[in-house]
Amino acid sequence: MGAVSILPVTPERFADLVALIDMLAEYENLQPPSLEARARLLNDICGPAPRIEAVLAVDDADMACGYAITLETYSSFLALPTMYLEDIFVREDARSRGVGSALFDHVVQTARNRGCGRVDWQVLDWNKLARDFYERRGATFMNEWMLYRIDLTASSE
Repeated sequence: MGAVSILPVTPERFADLVALIDMLAEYENLQPPSLEARARLLNDICGPAPRIEAVLAVDDADMACGYAITLETYSSFLALPTMYLEDIFVREDARSRGVGSALFDHVVQTARNRGCGRVDWQVLDWNKLARDFYERRGATFMNEWMLYRIDLTASSE
């Protein structure tokens, strides 16, 4: 694999993103997005009022080999935006070739360019490969913070 380019996801490249999301779902033993979820994702990335940003890592053969999805949140204590990294994924056959570094560096540089005070993300506890990747880049595990969630898509009775 030669040079890697980081490109924004466009409607024309949306199928590449979905294929990579399906690979991530398989890796994490999750169900891939439904057809309805895919339609929402397309609108939230490429629609008239985008809610999130997505980029593809593309190799010199124009093959999508990874992606990142980000959005901005806000830190009231820093009084600065925070770049939230929702997903970062690299195809298994493209790992250890600089693709993850290129994607991660792109996210961090985008955050710097926008004046963000930090970049936040979550990692599954069993994903030692990812945790090691982030720690090599100076990331700190925030063990004092606990994730809570209310699932608004779950049926309530």
